[in-house]
Amino acid sequence: MLATVEKGDAKKLAELIREDPGFKVNMDHDGLGHTLLHSACNEDSRSAVIPLLLAHPGINVNVKDIYGITPFLRACLNGSTSCVRLLLKDPRVKVNEPDQGGRTPLWRAAFFGYLDIIKWWIASGREMDLGEPGGKKMDIIGVARKKGKAEVVTLLERFQKNPEETRYSVRVELGFLDALAAEMFAMVVFVSDGLLQVKKRVNTKSNAARFFRIASRLPLELQMMLCFRQVGSCKEIIPGKEREVAFKELARKL
Repeated sequence: MLATVEKGDAKKLAELIREDPGFKVNMDHDGLGHTLLHSACNEDSRSAVIPLLLAHPGINVNVKDIYGITPFLRACLNGSTSCVRLLLKDPRVKVNEPDQGGRTPLWRAAFFGYLDIIKWWIASGREMDLGEPGGKKMDIIGVARKKGKAEVVTLLERFQKNPEETRYSVRVELGFLDALAAEMFAMVVFVSDGLLQVKKRVNTKSNAARFFRIASRLPLELQMMLCFRQVGSCKEIIPGKEREVAFKELARKL
């Protein structure tokens, strides 16, 4: 499977997974702790296989190699923007997890001046720690300034001063809002279809329970979007208890 991942052949990988659903997705392939997900995050040409790996029930999205590098940190280290974008969408990914030397993914991106990665990170709304990583004596903006990455410094200073306004402007620049609108439209169609099926039932009380079950089985991103509309939250990551409250409130409104 490693060769298939290195080629970025998602179709072939899907076939291999179907043929061997019990394969060890977190296996060390080189004695250095590198898994299939590490390999997929090495370069953007392999990004097509990442959704398949993330969907595997046994995947450890934060697995570390012998240097303490996670797949997300690997993507940030190599400037693999497409890979970073995919991983940012997965709430299981610990985006601030450092390597053994205390270097975080954001520290790496700032060090090398990967402006696009930082823009997509800001746009995603995921947590962004601009402080000093463990074992380092310089914060993220400081290391970018030292390495002469002026555009990164400017962007992070803007974000530090006004995160909401900066996030909005970056989203507009990247076309992030258009993509989000498309996802929300798809969600509305999907959920509305489910509600139509629920409302065909006679028992109102069971309608609410049935809708709660439907909503709880939605992909996490769609769950979050439902919660945004329900609780009017500007948060990007909604804790489990808040999601549950939001779903129950939606169910009561049926």
